[in-house]
Amino acid sequence: MRLQVWMCASAMVLTPALFAQTRLTLADAVSEAVKGNSQLATADARIGVAEGLRQQAGLGPNPRLTLQSENARAWGNPPFSYGRDADTLTLLTHTFETGGKRSRRVELGTANVHRSEIERDLQRRQIISRVSAAYWAAAGAARSRDLLLQEATGFERVVQFHRDRVREGAAPEVDLLRIELERDRLLTAARTAGRDAERARISLFREMGKTEFPAVEFADALEQLSPIETTPLDQILRQRPEMQLARQAIEQAEANLRLQQANAKTDPDVQVGYKRTAGLSPTGPEAFNTIFGSIQIPLAIRNRNQGQIAAAVADIKATQSSLAVAGAIVRAEVESARQDLQSRQSLLVETLRPMRDRADEVYKIADAAYREGGSDILRLLDAERTRIETELAYIRTLTELQLSAVAFATAQGSLK
Repeated sequence: MRLQVWMCASAMVLTPALFAQTRLTLADAVSEAVKGNSQLATADARIGVAEGLRQQAGLGPNPRLTLQSENARAWGNPPFSYGRDADTLTLLTHTFETGGKRSRRVELGTANVHRSEIERDLQRRQIISRVSAAYWAAAGAARSRDLLLQEATGFERVVQFHRDRVREGAAPEVDLLRIELERDRLLTAARTAGRDAERARISLFREMGKTEFPAVEFADALEQLSPIETTPLDQILRQRPEMQLARQAIEQAEANLRLQQANAKTDPDVQVGYKRTAGLSPTGPEAFNTIFGSIQIPLAIRNRNQGQIAAAVADIKATQSSLAVAGAIVRAEVESARQDLQSRQSLLVETLRPMRDRADEVYKIADAAYREGGSDILRLLDAERTRIETELAYIRTLTELQLSAVAFATAQGSLK
């Protein structure tokens, strides 16, 4: 009965791995995440909005046509005649922009477009970073699950070996109970690792923007660590999208200041037109055709756009402070990611790999001694547990090393 329960539980854990037929590489995961991504589509739409506003900013004011009629009446003597008695006025008015307002608007619109483009690039890099981290987390969880499944499956043969020995009277039954307890512990750990692997896989597909979560086989090995070249700090400060965005915000604020200063200049309205005026001549009623012209100049007495100019100056100071803050954050991120990557590399090479070899050797010695009757079952189980825990620590450190590599590449701005 215990064997049937164990086989049923093992089948529940093994089912996801047995159907992992689709191989998924990190490059494929990133490509799928970027292709058709709704966040990037939204960013593209925002770029289109900024392009439209820049186009609108380059358009000048439209001329205005005024048609006016005066002196119309419905009473009096002699009777009113529109063609004889009414005054008709036709005006064409145009506003002439001064201070280079149109070019300043276009300059600000161009800065807005560039900012939208940088924001899209930043979103793209963030998506790639999240997908890369989720890929290695899922690959590490699957590796731990597979290890525990393999150990649990192999341990059943050990259980059967001791069951036969107990049946033959060559071993005490208490040893069989201890072996079965260890098997059950491994199976429980395998089931827990299986659930963790499922959650990590679903999280990966969620970061990829998918609504379906098929079983996959992770094609890239955890040991496959791509070399990462250290980038000079000044180059990092140039290529990090966050720094580019902060610098672009300063350019945008400066362009807005120039526009507000240009808006302080008055724009005259020039009017030209035709006027037909009714009148009297020595020979009788007569209409006079005249040309009309005027210029209107706003007097900048109270409103000289000083509020908008002051706000633009303050905005420049704020964006300059934001650039300094962003630079400090980037420096801290780079240094922290570099030290974390070096620390994990050192731990893996100098500690875990030798410890892994020693744990395997200790287990082989304990197993051989137990089979020859020179050791008890507790030493064998302790050696087995140490070997598995060391292997799990090795896998966990490999996963963390890959995550550190992703974080370091992200910090340097080299993850594309």
